[in-house]
Amino acid sequence: MSGELTKLRIKAYRDEKFSQEVADGEFNTLLNPENYRIKYRIEQDESQAQGTSAVAPRFNKALPEDLQLDFIFDRSGVIKGYEDTSGEGIIGDIEKFKQVIFDYNGEEHKPNYLVISWGALLFKGSLSEMEITFKLFKADGTPIRASARARFKGFVEDDLRIARENNNSPDLTHVRIVKEGDTLPLMTFRIYGDPKYYLEVARANKLVNFRKLTPGQQIFFPPIGKNGIKKSVL
Repeated sequence: MSGELTKLRIKAYRDEKFSQEVADGEFNTLLNPENYRIKYRIEQDESQAQGTSAVAPRFNKALPEDLQLDFIFDRSGVIKGYEDTSGEGIIGDIEKFKQVIFDYNGEEHKPNYLVISWGALLFKGSLSEMEITFKLFKADGTPIRASARARFKGFVEDDLRIARENNNSPDLTHVRIVKEGDTLPLMTFRIYGDPKYYLEVARANKLVNFRKLTPGQQIFFPPIGKNGIKKSVL
């Protein structure tokens, strides 16, 4: 391992298939977060059947998870290389941040679709709310330090969501060609909506070094069953 610091990255897309990148739609955090929070929710149907005296909650579906992240913006000079050379403090940094995660997506009047990646975190969704707190100012009132707390709503494509929620749905089998910048966890996330299956995908493809994929390489993604990738194909 090189030990090089990897920054949390947010990449913006115009479409729910994450195939149309937003121009200049990438944000790299100034400081990596100290923590992040992921919330999972289960939707239940508690309607009471006629002639019964008790309500037995019935599982409907797992709703997409929520992600909460805090971001720091600083042009006070305490962070080397991030001095206030423009005279506008952090205004430009925040506007760039808002352009990626907050601004409306063209004529659709909805926020951009986002992929948030950092280490084991690989999240696909869109912004649901954001709050910015300005903390430090120059003598003329120009802000030079702020924090932003953002919450993101997870997103799973309808065809994948239906297949995962319906035990009678046909198996999903995929073959994908590796593109520049692809990693196995990222490709696994795109197929299954969760990167945790990447080791099983590596075994299915007999990959010796799954950390280094070659552009043009063909990867087979086995069907996903009720308890994960079906063992019969491994």
